Amino acid sequence: MARSDFRFHVIKRVRYAEIDAQAVVFNSRYLEYFDIGITEYWRAAGVYDRWPGHTSPEFHVARAEVDYKVPILLDEEVDICVRCSRVGRSSMTFLFELHGAGKDDLRATGMEVSVHVAESQGAPTPVPDEFVNLFEAFEGRSLRA
Repeated sequence: MARSDFRFHVIKRVRYAEIDAQAVVFNSRYLEYFDIGITEYWRAAGVYDRWPGHTSPEFHVARAEVDYKVPILLDEEVDICVRCSRVGRSSMTFLFELHGAGKDDLRATGMEVSVHVAESQGAPTPVPDEFVNLFEAFEGRSLRA
């Protein structure tokens, strides 16, 4: 996917606590970077304005994937690019790319499927239309499958 396909990114600097003995970002940290990205993406889309106090609809991660391309090193800045690619009946699919800050320098790609639930221990339920509408307005296109 072209970097230009992502309307949103947030910059993150790699800290010492995120690296391994070779000064390379430890593999599990990539999912943490995706989490930072999706949190800021939701903020930019207006979720936290619409549901203050983080009382928005509840989602659980059902699937997460990372494809590692080029190592990210200590003290580098990376752009965490995020987009919602699809909304199903009860799930939302998000795509991620990590690039060197300000560059078309692909370091990793990822995908996450989050499922809407009625409560923290609940079964999947339909994604609320009002929630989907925020993301469709932010992305400027239909996301419904």
